Amino acid sequence: MGKQADDFLEVIHERHSSRGQFDRKRPLAKQDMKQILEAARWAPTAHNMQNFEIVVVDSKEVLDKLGNIEYRTSEEFIRENYQQLSASMEELLKKKVGILGEGFPPSWRKPGADFAKVARESGPSLLKYRIQDSPVLLIVIYDARKRAPASEGDVLGFMSLGCVMENMWLMAQSLGIGFHILSVFGNDEVEKEAKRILDIPGYMKIAFACRLGYPVSARAKYLRVRRDWDIFTHHNRFGNKKME
Repeated sequence: MGKQADDFLEVIHERHSSRGQFDRKRPLAKQDMKQILEAARWAPTAHNMQNFEIVVVDSKEVLDKLGNIEYRTSEEFIRENYQQLSASMEELLKKKVGILGEGFPPSWRKPGADFAKVARESGPSLLKYRIQDSPVLLIVIYDARKRAPASEGDVLGFMSLGCVMENMWLMAQSLGIGFHILSVFGNDEVEKEAKRILDIPGYMKIAFACRLGYPVSARAKYLRVRRDWDIFTHHNRFGNKKME
């Protein structure tokens, strides 16, 4: 494997969600922001539809308005999140998929919990704690009236949006910029209010948002797991695990 391939694979390995604090007083360099948007520009999209627009939010006033949006964690999220949790590092190492449960409230990790009750008792939250230290927020939107040709449910269109996400994320990683996806913008009430604040047309939908910034401290080490390639790879037919 050549050096360039090794370097690129290293960027892929090091890519991670930067959930820590960013330095809000340190704006992203314009050239770095352009590089990230250039990476988005060259993402592969189904039939070259380029089915996305990006709202770059770096105004403190607008960021504060977005931060004041109130939302509630849904029962569905808590229930399905619980199914992905491991109670210990040993369990996660064995499963090789999902995440550790220790970062979530105890009520979210309790076997047999009444998730509807847990959701009600969780109460409302604000986006402020997620974005208050972010110098820039990217809102990726798409035209919900369109779809990739012959793609039921616009599966190909959503795959394209994922390619946009990955391109931007890898470029940010290579530049030493923290990148954190905020899936909460998919919440109906959050999306509605964010669209109002940002003047996004009604026919557009928010695909995802991401906060970017320069981390104020080194990334904390935590257990990261992936299945080995020979676990998910099949040779010539499904079930044949031997690569000849």
